[in-house]
Amino acid sequence: MPLLAVRHVTTYRYRQAVAFGEHRMMLRPREGHDQRILEDRLEITPAPVDLRWLHDVFGNSVAVARFSGRAAELRFDSYVRLDHQPSGADDLHLDQHGATWPFSYGPEEGTDLGRTIERHFPDPDREVDRWARRFTRENGPTDTLEVLSGITHAIRREFAYIAREDGGTQAPVRTLRLGSGTCRDFAVLMMEAVRSLGFAARFVSGYLYSPGRDGSGHVGGGATHAWVRVYLPGAGWVEFDPTNGIVGNRDLIRVAVARQASQAVPLAGTWTGFPSDSLGMDVEVHVTSAEQAEAAGAAASGNAPAPGRAAAALV
Repeated sequence: MPLLAVRHVTTYRYRQAVAFGEHRMMLRPREGHDQRILEDRLEITPAPVDLRWLHDVFGNSVAVARFSGRAAELRFDSYVRLDHQPSGADDLHLDQHGATWPFSYGPEEGTDLGRTIERHFPDPDREVDRWARRFTRENGPTDTLEVLSGITHAIRREFAYIAREDGGTQAPVRTLRLGSGTCRDFAVLMMEAVRSLGFAARFVSGYLYSPGRDGSGHVGGGATHAWVRVYLPGAGWVEFDPTNGIVGNRDLIRVAVARQASQAVPLAGTWTGFPSDSLGMDVEVHVTSAEQAEAAGAAASGNAPAPGRAAAALV
């Protein structure tokens, strides 16, 4: 995998100058053995009077900006270049007791995993439960990766991806009934499905690298992306992207990890003015190999790659 570069620009526009409240950004990728930041830059216009960084309860990097004065436009421009080391299903090594389902986490793991095993959405008629059981054997144990891969690929194969401009996610039961949703909806569905089987799961927000020449290598590129991490004994937290049927972190740049989707919003803040003042939001996200980014930057006589267009920040 080449070095990757991410350009993420969000612009809010208003009919007249408005005042801005505090804004929180979750745009900086999480570093670890599989991804390492080589360069990062965050430019905010108008410049905030204060910008501080913190780690939230999950260890995500969060930038908090405060403003003074008024403006008719607010722009957040993030650029990151990172070394990304991909891994797939063949790289996973599960402990023997976790290699087949059902299994129980050990007492120490179970205590720390806590609420990531609990269901977070109502399922009164057990629709999600029944759907998840499709991927297990009625008689005898089922291979753990077979269960999780089956759910991942079934969502990719059986559900229609539909981008949605409004934020938030729809309930897993609704996603099942509609047979469609966004990547965040699919991540929440899979998270609840595997939790119904006793797995610990977390929501992940980040970026998707589409290696196809025309950017069509995966579904959901051109905006922030979402998928799931499941904790497996011996392998630890493992990525599953049900939107694209990816097992492992290949082409997935992890930014924020949380217990539920509402805790991993890339950008959130407030403004003060008349409701009619808002003219909307534009989001530009482009993920490229570093070589492509440098070529685009040179062509534009700039230091960062030319961005691509996206309809919404959360899809």
